[in-house]
Amino acid sequence: MSLRVAGSIATSALRASEVGMAVASSNVANAGTDGYTRKIASNTTRDTAVGVASVDVASIRSNVDQYLLKTIVSATSDLGKATTRNDYLDQLQAALGSVSSDGSGTDLGSMIDAVADVAATLATSPESESAKAAVVQSVSDLAESLRNTSASVQALRAQADDAVATTVDSVNASLTTLDDLNDRIVKGKALGQNTTDLEDQRNEALKALATNINVTYQVDSNGMMRISTASGKALLDSSVHELSYTSAASVSASTVYSATGTSGFQGIMIDGVDMTNSLTGGTLGTLVTLRDKELPAQQARLDELATTLKETLNGVQNQGTASPPPQTLTGTVAVSGGDALAVTSGTLRVAVTDSSGTAAEVLDIDLSTTSTLQDVVDAINTMSNASASISADGKLVIAANSASNGVALGGDGGAFSTAYGMNDLLTGTGASDIRISSAIGANSALLATGALSTASGLAAGGTALASGDGSVAQALSASFSASRGFDTAGGLAGRTTTLAGYAGAVIQGAATLAAAASATYDSQNTYTTSLETSFSSQSGVNVDEETAAISTLQSAYEAAAAVMKALQDMFDAALNMVQ
Repeated sequence: MSLRVAGSIATSALRASEVGMAVASSNVANAGTDGYTRKIASNTTRDTAVGVASVDVASIRSNVDQYLLKTIVSATSDLGKATTRNDYLDQLQAALGSVSSDGSGTDLGSMIDAVADVAATLATSPESESAKAAVVQSVSDLAESLRNTSASVQALRAQADDAVATTVDSVNASLTTLDDLNDRIVKGKALGQNTTDLEDQRNEALKALATNINVTYQVDSNGMMRISTASGKALLDSSVHELSYTSAASVSASTVYSATGTSGFQGIMIDGVDMTNSLTGGTLGTLVTLRDKELPAQQARLDELATTLKETLNGVQNQGTASPPPQTLTGTVAVSGGDALAVTSGTLRVAVTDSSGTAAEVLDIDLSTTSTLQDVVDAINTMSNASASISADGKLVIAANSASNGVALGGDGGAFSTAYGMNDLLTGTGASDIRISSAIGANSALLATGALSTASGLAAGGTALASGDGSVAQALSASFSASRGFDTAGGLAGRTTTLAGYAGAVIQGAATLAAAASATYDSQNTYTTSLETSFSSQSGVNVDEETAAISTLQSAYEAAAAVMKALQDMFDAALNMVQ
C-alpha cells in the first residue's frame, strides 16, 4: 500500500469521525427542542485501488418511524376534536346551572320547584296580595332564567362561529409554513444537502395543522409533502389551497348554516367549493358540529320546556279571572275579523262586574252557531256595559265601558280565552323570548285566582265572582305536580313527566354529554401522549447514548490522527533519505 493510499484512508476516517461527532453533538444540544429527532450519520465503505476499503459518510438521516408519525397525526386530530368538544360542553353544563338537593340549586328544575312552592301557598290564601306577588315574581324569575340560558346557548354558538374563523386563519398559517418548508426541503435535497432538521420542523407544522383539521398526507420522491382533507380535497401540493370563511355578524336561535343561503352562517370555502359538511375532524369540524347540531339541539330542548310551561300556565290562567277583574282584556294572538273561530263548540260567557264581583251584565254566546271572530265581536258590542274590537296590531280587545267595572270571561274551561290568549300569564315563542305578561308583571293583583260563575241564568245583580274563590290558584298549584306530554326535541325522546321532571331531563342530558366528552378527552389525551412518548423513545435523543458515541468517535478520530502523524513522519523520513 502506498503512503498516498494510506493517507487517503486516514483522511476519510478523520472526516467520518468529525461528521459523526458533529451530528452527535447536535443531538445533545437539541435534546430538549420540541419535535427534534435523533440524527444518524450513515457511513459506507469505498474500495481503494489496492483493494483496501476506506470509509465515507453516505448521508445524515432522521430516525423516524413513518407509520408511527402517521398514527400520531391522526391521533392529534382526534385530540383536537376531543379538546374542543370537552371545552364547549363543559361551558354548556355550567350555563344550565347546578343541581342541589337542599333547594339551593340554580338549575331550571330547582326554579320550577320554587314556583310550585309559592303557588302552593297561594292555593291556600288566594286573596293574599303578597302570595300573588310571590307567584308573579317567581314566574318572572323562571322566565328570565330560561331567556338567560337560551342566550348562553346562543353565545356559545357565536363563540364557536368566531372560533371557526380563527381556526381557518390558523389552518392557512400552517399551510403557508408547510409550503415554505416544502420548497426548502425539495431544493435542499436536489443540492444534496442535509434537510433532516427542516423535515422535523415540517412534521411539527403538520401536527399543528392536524389539530385543527383532519388530514391525509404523503411525501413524494423529491421530498414534497402533499396534504388533503380527509374527504380528498387538496390543501397543499405545488401551492397552498387556502380556506376562507367570514363569521356571522350576530347569532340567534334562528341563525343556521345553509349551503345555498346568503344569510346566517356562510360556508367554509376551498377553491370556491363549500366544504362545510365534509369537515368532520379536528378543532374545525368539531366547532361546526357544535354550532350547527349539538348546541341547536340544546336550544330545541329549552324551547320545548318553555313552550310547554307557557301552555300549561296560560291554560290554567285562562280558566279564571282576577278578583276584581281588569277593565280591559287584550289577547296575545294575532287575528282578523274574518277568521273562523278557533273554538267551535261550547259557550263563551262574558260578564261585566263591579269590584265586589256582582254582575252588572252577563252575555252567553253559543260558539257552535257562531262562525267568525267578528261575529263574537258584534255579539259583545250588543251589550250595554262592554265593547269588543280588533286592535290595529290584530289583537282581540274586550273591555268594560265603565272604569269602575271589570270584564271576566268563562265557559267550557276557558277554551275561548286560551285560544286567543285573553288572560295569558306568559308570552313568547320559545326560551329565547318567554316572559311574564307585561300587565300582570306590573300588577300582580291581575293574577287569576278564581273563576267566573258558571251558574245557569246568571244575570245582573247575581254573584259572578265568589269571595275567596281559590279554584284557579289551586289548579295552578296542581299543574306543577301533574304529568304532561313532551314532544321529542333535540334528540331528547318524548316523554310524559312533570315540568320539573322535564327540566331535570334536559339538565341530565347535558351533564351526560359533558361527562362523556370529558372521559373521551382524558382517554384521547392519554393515548396521544403515549404515542408521543413512544415516538420520543424511538426517535428522540438519549443524551447518555450520544455522549458515549461522542467518546467513541473521539477515540476513532484520535486513532486516525495518529495514523496521519505516522504517515507524515514516514513521508518526512523518505524525503530526508532522498536529500
